[in-house]
Amino acid sequence: MRPSVAPGRSTTSSSANAKLREKKKEFQAVAALERASAVFAERIEELCHDGEIMANAGMVHGKVLSQWGDMFDILDFFLSTRDAKPEGTEEGEAPSTASGVQLVRIPLEELQGSQVTGERPER
Repeated sequence: MRPSVAPGRSTTSSSANAKLREKKKEFQAVAALERASAVFAERIEELCHDGEIMANAGMVHGKVLSQWGDMFDILDFFLSTRDAKPEGTEEGEAPSTASGVQLVRIPLEELQGSQVTGERPER
């Protein structure tokens, strides 16, 4: 008898084929898991990059927000010195504070008028 026709040989061959098919399915499942893991790792890296961008934007935002307190203090100081002129100062003098900060008034109307005519403003 030929070996392919032998009864013991055909059962061994079919069990080997079944085992081979099972290993192929297992290999395909592992390969699919590996591809899915690579895609997942890539997405996580992109999220990490986006998180770094958002962290940098948060730092800039915080720096800008920290400036508003000083800005409101300056505006408040300006309004208080504009509304209440200190006694003993002349019209042309700029008031000074105890901390050494002095506001200077720039006459924009005179500067704009002199630019049109080409003259220098008088002091």
